[in-house]
Amino acid sequence: MKRRTFLRWSAAAGVGAATASHTTSALDAQGTSALRPMTAGIVPISDDERKARLEKARRLMAENGIGAMVLEGGSSMFYFTGVRWGLSERPFVAVIPAKGELAWVCPAFEEARAREVIRFGTDVRTWQEDASPYRLIAQILKDRGVATGRVGVEERVRFFVLNGVKKEAPALDYVDATPITAGCRMIKSPAEIALMQRASDMTIAAYKAGLATLREGMTQDDLRNNIYAAYRAIGAQGADVAVSFGKYTAFPHGSITPQKLREGDVVQIDDGCNVDGYQSDITRTTVFGKPTQRQIDIWNLEKRAQAAAFAAAKPGVACEAVDAAARKVITDAGFGPDYKVPGLPHRTGHGIGLDGHEWTNFVRGNTTPLQPGMCFSDEPMIAIYGEFGIRLEDCLHITETGAQWFSEPSPAIDRPFA
Repeated sequence: MKRRTFLRWSAAAGVGAATASHTTSALDAQGTSALRPMTAGIVPISDDERKARLEKARRLMAENGIGAMVLEGGSSMFYFTGVRWGLSERPFVAVIPAKGELAWVCPAFEEARAREVIRFGTDVRTWQEDASPYRLIAQILKDRGVATGRVGVEERVRFFVLNGVKKEAPALDYVDATPITAGCRMIKSPAEIALMQRASDMTIAAYKAGLATLREGMTQDDLRNNIYAAYRAIGAQGADVAVSFGKYTAFPHGSITPQKLREGDVVQIDDGCNVDGYQSDITRTTVFGKPTQRQIDIWNLEKRAQAAAFAAAKPGVACEAVDAAARKVITDAGFGPDYKVPGLPHRTGHGIGLDGHEWTNFVRGNTTPLQPGMCFSDEPMIAIYGEFGIRLEDCLHITETGAQWFSEPSPAIDRPFA
C-alpha cells in the first residue's frame, strides 16, 4: 500500500502520496479538494416499485395462509411503504392485509407528521396517551376480515407490542412473517442493485482517500475520522467505519483497546454507507510499511479463498456450497478446521440490502439455492490471534450466469484497490 519501500502509497494505488504533513483528525484541504460529490443521478425507489412489492407480499401471504402482516418502524416498513419511523415506547404500526387497504396505528399527537410521510393507505387510526394502541390494531385486523386465522408478525416487532395485540385478539394465531419479508426482500430489483452499486462506489472512494493519510503514530480514531471526512465530501449518508491495527486485526469486529499505527502493522478498515437506505459493506486489509513474507502469504491465501467463494456462487447452487468452497482453501492450507482459529471463525458471507446483514447467509447447513437478484458479502477471514488477521470483503449479486462484484477485489497486499 506504499511506494517502492511500502512506506507510502504508490501512484498505482490511484490515491496519491501521503506524507506526515497530513493531519490525523480530518483530511486536509488538499485531500478533500480532490473529492467530489457522488450523489448525481441517484434514483430512489419509485412508488410503483413499492406498489409491486405490496402486491407480491399479498401473494406470499395467500400462499402461506396469512391474513395480514404487522410491522413496526424499520427496514421492512421502509421497504414496503417508504415510511421511516423511529422506535419508541409509543407504537407506530403498519398493518398490511392480504386483502383490503393498508392501515396505520399512530399516536394521536403524531398524526400530522405521520400523514406527511404516509404514501400508501388513508386509514390512519390514532390513540391518545391514556388509550390502547393494541385495541386499534386488533380492530383493523377484524375490519380486514382477520378475526381468526394467522397473522404474520415481522421479526423485529418488539415483544411488548406483540403481547399487547395478543391480549386484544387472543383468538388469532401469530406467526413469523419472514416468509413474506424475506420472500420479497432477498431478491433485489435493478433499481436496488443500482443503489447498492453507488453505495459501494462511495465506500471505495472514501477508503482510498482515508488510507492515503496513513502515518506513524496515528490512532484508530484518526483514521476513522479521515474516512468520515471523505464520506462527507462525497455526500455519503449513514456511514460507519471500523478500524484495526496490528494484532487487533485478528478480532473480526475490532477491539476496544486503543491502538497507534506502527511500521509493519496490518491495517484493516470495514463497514460502509448507504444510498436511499441501501447498504455497502467492504473490508480492505493492507500493511503500513514493508509487509513480511508471512503477511504476504496469508493475504494471498485469503484472496484465493475469497475468489473460490465468488466462483462457486452461481444460480441454483446452495448457499452452503459457497461457504464450503472458501473454507476448503483455508483448511487445505493447514488452518482450522471448521471455525477453529487460526482459521476462518465465521460464515463466509451474509445477505445485504436495506440492512447491512439480512437474509440469507453463506454458511454450512443453509441449503437455500442462489437466485438472480440475491446479494451477499464475500469475506472469508483468516484470524490468527496474537499476530494479525486478514479479511478481504467485497459484496456481490447473483445474475443469470453467475456472480458479479459490486466492488472489485484488492489485487495485492500493497494495492488495496483495483
